[in-house]
This record gives sequence, C-alpha cells and structure tokens, in this order.
Amino acid sequence: MLKSTDVFVIGGGPAGLAAGIAARQCGLRVVVADASEPPIDKTCGEGLMPDGLLALQGLGITLKRSDGYPFRGVRFFSSGVSADALFPSRGVGLAVRRTTLHRIMAERAAGEGVDLLWRTAVTGISAEDVQLGNRTVRARWIVGADGANSRVRRWSGLDVRVRTGLRYAFRQHYRATPWSDHMEIYWGDRSQGYATAVSDDEVCVAVASHDAKLRVDQALVSLPELHARVRGAETVSAERGALTANRTLKRVYRRNVALIGDASGTVDAITGQGLGLSFSQAVALAQCFQSGDLQPYQAEHRRLALRPLLMSRLMLTLDGRPWLQRRTLQVFRRKPEIFERLLALHVGALSPQRMALDGISFGWGLLTA
Repeated sequence: MLKSTDVFVIGGGPAGLAAGIAARQCGLRVVVADASEPPIDKTCGEGLMPDGLLALQGLGITLKRSDGYPFRGVRFFSSGVSADALFPSRGVGLAVRRTTLHRIMAERAAGEGVDLLWRTAVTGISAEDVQLGNRTVRARWIVGADGANSRVRRWSGLDVRVRTGLRYAFRQHYRATPWSDHMEIYWGDRSQGYATAVSDDEVCVAVASHDAKLRVDQALVSLPELHARVRGAETVSAERGALTANRTLKRVYRRNVALIGDASGTVDAITGQGLGLSFSQAVALAQCFQSGDLQPYQAEHRRLALRPLLMSRLMLTLDGRPWLQRRTLQVFRRKPEIFERLLALHVGALSPQRMALDGISFGWGLLTA
C-alpha cells in the first residue's frame, strides 16, 4: 500500500494530470487522486489555441489530426456583420472532445509512471499528509487541482478571491458537417454562442450569459446565424452546464500546498485559454518543486494569467452592447490588421506594448465607423 510520495495531486482532470506529468518529467514520485473515473467530462468549448497545443507538447503530448478537428482562426458574428482573422504564422488550433483529451492525458500520465488513484476520495490534508478516508499518504508537496470549488483551496486557507464576474455556460454537441475552419463566436443581446467542429461530423456548441435559466436551445433563437446552422441537427450529447468567470486569488500557494488550473483562479470561457493556461502552470510548478521553493510560482502564475485576463475583459466589454459589437466588427472589416494583431496578442505572439499602438487606431475607428 502506498505510504509516501514527493507530490500528491488532488484532482485528476487535465490540470491535475498536467501537474503530475510535469513533476514526473522532473524525476519526482507523483500520485494523482480523483473521486471520479476516466474519461472525465466537463463543460467547455473544447478548442485548444495554438499556444495551448504548444504547452501540451511541452508535456510530451502531441495531438493528432484524428484526435479532433483543426481550426485556423477566429470569426465573430453580430447582427448580420462578421469579421475573421487567421492565427499568426499559419498557426492552427485543434478542437478536441474533452473526454478524448482526458483519455490521452491519462494514458500519458500512466506511461510516465504517475500513480493514478481513480475512484479515490481525498477527505482532508494536514501539514505533510493527505487523508484518504481511514488511511493517509505522506507527501512533500500537495497540489490542489480540484476545480473552481476547490476544497484544497479552502483547507489550505487560500480561498480569498480578488475579483469575480459570474456567467453561466451550457454546452451541447450536434451531428453536423463542419461549415468552417474557424472557431466562431456569435454575439447576441443577452448571450454569446460558440461553435467549434470537433470531428468530421460533429460540432460543439456552447452558450454563455448572465441568465442562469438560459439554455442552449433558448439562446440559439436569439443567435440566428448559428441557429440556422444547427436547426434540425441531431443532438449527440447531453446538455452540460457550468459557471464561468474571471477570478483571481491573492495567493496560489501556502507552505507546501499549491493550486493549479481552475482551483487557482479562472478566466472567462470566452478566451478559450483555460486548458492551455493550466498546462503552462504545470511546467512552472514542477520547476519550483525541483528547486524546493514555491515562491517563484506565485509571480509566474500571475504573469501567465495576465494576458488571458486582459483579453477576456476586453472581449466582455462587448457583452450586452449590440451597438458596440457592430462598430467593433465594422472596424475589423475595414482594418483587418487590427483584428489579426489582437488575435496574435491572444495567442502570445504579440506583446501588449506593441498592441497598444493599434489601440489608438482601433479607438479612432470606433468613433468614425
């Protein structure tokens, strides 16, 4: 029976598996425990941006074309107006079913030698131990990867939130032939719709709004362009819901406990950056384990989250403002280079300082559109 380990990860979703893989790559003994069993599903848009795929490759995982469906850029729709941009340097994202991604990551973790304890509930932590019911495992480092409602965050006294902007997201899959090689975002008066093909005959549709009662079928009525695409299509998954928000914590570690993924703070789902962010956090955290000091993780965690938080706040300024949505897309159509540079900033290929120069041009465009 397992009695001790270097790293004990609580939560076996993509963030927890990433933390386990990265720690194993540093030569540490790792345990990952989760009360569920794979494949673990969760509501998300299922699109991995190019920088997210690059971060995943750093964990030794290269997704194949057969694992999902590629997309080359982003397209916005609002009130009959559309604008699109390609990823810089011919970059490509990949939309992958959450269950497929989890299976691949779990197999990679097992291959790296991570001890995976599925259907194992963690009931508490102490200074150097993790409680699993009536037994304990001694751990030098403890990682909370147990989601937005993290118990590890509460147990370790890190549950101090700086900012929360709450929205409700729902997701469903439709049997449909992909109509686009872009991730598509549809702006409505009360909600946003997201469409991303995840295979040659299946499209993931998600909606997000401030209305807890607004479901996918109701939201589609107010998003006519997207509604027309999936009207009459067979639904091939149950509708799943989740909360989405921009949330930062004052601290993401204390003593030998560190948080990762949604447990350590979240960015709104509109960015499509949540998974990629957790993969980068995993590498940074493992390096701190190796050096024996978690303090640098705080600064690196904040640095990694800065760009996704900035982009989510920028995009959410359009929420509930149809006139601003139309003006923004009109500017993007007249000056496509602005949209292209925003997308480059979004995937980390352009610095915020460089983008600030375009902000002046963008602002003037809004005034004159």
